Amino acid sequence: MDAAEITGPKPVLAGRRPWGPQLSVYVFILGPFLALLAAVPLAWGWGLRWWDVALAAGWYVLTILGVTVGYHRYFTHGAFRAKRWLRITLAVVASMAVQGPILHWVSDHRRHHAFADREGDPHSPWAFGTSPAALVRGFWHAHMGWVFERDLTNQERFVPDLLADSDMRLVHKLFGPLTVATFLLPGLMGWLITGTAWGALTAFFWAGLVRVAFLHHVTWSVNSICHLVGERPFKSRDKAANFWPLAILSMGESWHNLHHADPTCARHGVQRGQIDISARVIWLFEKAGWVHHVRWPTPTRLSRLAVGED
Repeated sequence: MDAAEITGPKPVLAGRRPWGPQLSVYVFILGPFLALLAAVPLAWGWGLRWWDVALAAGWYVLTILGVTVGYHRYFTHGAFRAKRWLRITLAVVASMAVQGPILHWVSDHRRHHAFADREGDPHSPWAFGTSPAALVRGFWHAHMGWVFERDLTNQERFVPDLLADSDMRLVHKLFGPLTVATFLLPGLMGWLITGTAWGALTAFFWAGLVRVAFLHHVTWSVNSICHLVGERPFKSRDKAANFWPLAILSMGESWHNLHHADPTCARHGVQRGQIDISARVIWLFEKAGWVHHVRWPTPTRLSRLAVGED
C-alpha cells in the first residue's frame, strides 16, 4: 500500500493514547536511554566481556533488521511478498526492537510518507519553521519528541490490510510480552554462558537495555538527521537525504533520498559504494525461496528519478 492509496476520507487521527500505554512509552524509552547514558562509566568500572559484546551485537542486528526489513520495507511499503511463516517471524522480531506494536508503527510510517515534511507528518524536523531555533526544536521533535505525543494515527485509514490479517492482530496484541522477552532473553543467555547471576545481569544491561536504546537512536536518526542534511541525487517531494555515516548501523536505511523518491523499492542504497545490508538480506531470502515479487530497482526507473532528468 502506498501513499496514493491512503489519502481517503477517513480522518488522519483516531483519538489519544490512554494513560496506561502512555506511561509504558516513558518507561521503555527513558529506561533504556538512562542505561545508554550510564554505559560509558559502567564499562570503565566493570569492563566488557566478550559475551556481553557478542550478545549485544547479535541482538542488535537481529532486531534492527526486523524493523528495516520487516516493519519498514515489507509491512509498510510492500517491497516484496513473503511466506506466512517469515511474515510472522518478521513481525515478532521487529516487535522486539521496542519501537511500538506493528499496527501503530506501520500506520505512523505510512502517514509519514503520505504527508512527508508537510502538515500531517508525525515526525518532520521542518514542522516549526526554518529558523535556527525552529530547526533545533524540529530536530528534537523528529528524533524522539514525537514518540511521547498521545495522538494516535487512524489505523482504519492507514493499515486496513493489516487489520484484516489475524496473524498481525495477534502479534500486535503480544507486543507487551515480546517487549519483556527482548530484555529478559539476553539475561538468560548471559546466565547460560557464564553460569552466574552477574553474567545474567551484565548481559541484561548491555544486550537488553543498552542495545534497545542504541537501536532507538540509530533508527530515530533517519527521521531527524536524514530529513535535515545530506545528498539528494533523486527527485522526491520532501527533504529526505542520504547520510552515509549511518548506512551500516541503520542497515541501509540512511540512503533515505532514494527511498522517498521510490518508497516501494526493496533497495535503498542504489549507487556505487552504497552498502545496504537490509537489501542483501532480502536478496538472500529471495534466493532461499522465502520471498518473491521483490521490487528491485531498474536502470530505467533510477534514470527517470535522478535529479536533472525529465
